[in-house]
Amino acid sequence: MKSGSNLERVIASGKPAVTAELGPPMSADPHEVIKKAGMLKGYCDAANITDCQTAVVRISSIAAAVLALREGLEPVMQMTCRDRNRIAIQADILGAAALGLKNCLCIAGDHQSFSAAGRLKGHPGAKNVYDVDSIQLVGILKKMRDESLQEGGDKLEVPPKLFIGAAFTPGGDPMDYRPYRLKKKVDAGADFIQTQGIYDIEMFRKQMEVVRNLGVHERTAILGGIIVPKSAMMLKYMDSSVAGVNVPPALIQRMQKAKDAAGDDKKKAKEMQEAEGIKIAVELVQQVLEIPGIKGVHIQAIEWESAMPEIVKAAGLYPRPTFND
Repeated sequence: MKSGSNLERVIASGKPAVTAELGPPMSADPHEVIKKAGMLKGYCDAANITDCQTAVVRISSIAAAVLALREGLEPVMQMTCRDRNRIAIQADILGAAALGLKNCLCIAGDHQSFSAAGRLKGHPGAKNVYDVDSIQLVGILKKMRDESLQEGGDKLEVPPKLFIGAAFTPGGDPMDYRPYRLKKKVDAGADFIQTQGIYDIEMFRKQMEVVRNLGVHERTAILGGIIVPKSAMMLKYMDSSVAGVNVPPALIQRMQKAKDAAGDDKKKAKEMQEAEGIKIAVELVQQVLEIPGIKGVHIQAIEWESAMPEIVKAAGLYPRPTFND
């Protein structure tokens, strides 16, 4: 085993893996992380701890990951290229490994201008770093783990034991290039892949056919991303404003129909849309798992962690595998 993490062991077992997502708060109060960890524990094999998602300041991914680990939830710390140069990245990786963290997802990170597009002010004037890109970051971590060497060549007395992940946006432009960019990440050393949210199953099937033709699926574990929809408005926003996410009109119509059935009762409309969103998420999970080359799912119930138990159970993915040490 490269890390001995629970996620790595589930994937090695051949059973479909389930990862979730936990967003740290804009606060120094640890209780929100603890609460969310409690809701996710037992319903996923590991949970992504986002790294200042949407370029807004939050509890650091490493600190929140340690909090989750203390609660018995295995974390996947995210590491973005946006905020750190290669010195800071490697220092943080060593520190995270020393604290017992075993999974790391290497991503570019939302550009700092992204925050200005939402309701938060963020830091659109911040200077980004991008000293290395996400492919290079994967390679740096692999070199630290497998060769006990820093990026610059200095020796590491004790290397970090890491299960290294990367992201794949199958619906991003230009689409023809996406499987080949994925291959570069796997060539660099990515042990597992989490995709951007998938609503267009036919598009994903076609992209996965290219991935299989490249042999990439045999060298890494690809987990299909499912973003749980809460409303028709959310799906419309995802389709129009989130890069790489394409939502078929039929899904938006389903959510709109659920809303319209409630009439003027706003509370009922919310409940009916959420119920329909869970049904859609379960269907997407099952459809994605049927695609050859897929080793699991990455279910993102954004600020809706309480939906995870119902989704995982309805999809036939509960209970999760356990291992005797």
